[in-house]
Amino acid sequence: MFYHLLYPLHETISVFNVFQYITFRTIYASLTALLICFFLGPWVIKKLRDKHIQQHIREDGPEAHGKKAGTPTMGGVLIIFSVVISTLLWTDLSNFYIWIILLITIGYSVIGFIDDYLMQIKKRSKGLSGPSKLLMQVTLAIGAGVLLFSYSGFNTSVTIPFFKKISSDIGWGYVFFATLVIVGTSNAVNLTDGLDGLAIGPVIIVAATYMVFAYVTGHIRIADYLQINYVSGCGEITIFCGALAGAGLGFLWFNTYPAQVFMGDVGSLPIGAALGTVAVITKQEILLVLVGGLFVVEALSVIFQVGFFKMTKGRRIFKMAPLHHHFELKGWAEPKIIVRFWIIAIMLALLSMSTLKLR
Repeated sequence: MFYHLLYPLHETISVFNVFQYITFRTIYASLTALLICFFLGPWVIKKLRDKHIQQHIREDGPEAHGKKAGTPTMGGVLIIFSVVISTLLWTDLSNFYIWIILLITIGYSVIGFIDDYLMQIKKRSKGLSGPSKLLMQVTLAIGAGVLLFSYSGFNTSVTIPFFKKISSDIGWGYVFFATLVIVGTSNAVNLTDGLDGLAIGPVIIVAATYMVFAYVTGHIRIADYLQINYVSGCGEITIFCGALAGAGLGFLWFNTYPAQVFMGDVGSLPIGAALGTVAVITKQEILLVLVGGLFVVEALSVIFQVGFFKMTKGRRIFKMAPLHHHFELKGWAEPKIIVRFWIIAIMLALLSMSTLKLR
């Protein structure tokens, strides 16, 4: 909005020329999202508490989680609101990719809201059924995939990190590949959201990493120099990533140990889906496995645990899944698990950025 309102004034007032720069708008989108979270946070937490929208602790979870009972949840509405408002304020609203990401973000937040609403307000023990939730996620992701596939000039090839000449155009298959990336990332982030600040920390790191990828992918000279796929218009996605990182920082103020609020599915599902969509648009889909490696490991720990349990009729690989619960039961203090997972996320992000040169 600011881009459309203020940049045209640069012809008479030169200072407004700064609104053409993606870097300038990314900085202020981040700050805007952070400040919205920071100032609205106490009010949102109070409203959630007043309406008794509070975390219910599973009986089969770690015993230490009993003290978390009663903590307000569904705080993800604060993150999504901050990201959407900041994105609308600072991006070029004529950009096709921005609307695709907003469609996915808002759509998945509705799915998460319905799930949380049924669980927290209607007191239905498990919210949406697994098949219903998955069907809604897949439908939205396929819709986004079809829109991208139909968009003029969008590249349906898949590249492999570290190898500049290995690329395969999968045509219509890209729709289903994009669906897998979006839905998989959404659920992986959701599974990671189990300790105070555990999920939002890596989300900030991944968003900041893809902020770099989006910028270089959308800059024709830099993309050519780095020998990566150039995606026209992708640069605006940098601003969305900045807004997500800023909102994450603002939310972390209240979600850090001991948490005053949890994000719930209304936050974790759309955040993961948005990151998956960003990876698809920036043509760094496979690299998301490395950048978001922490989310991948958390999701795989659940898959392996369930599979091994069924195959061996009751035996387990981990003391409890997802993986962070395993370390809790081994006696690690919650803050130690959180910070160590953050450190791993930073290491993976740095390694992933090295692929821009290691080709």
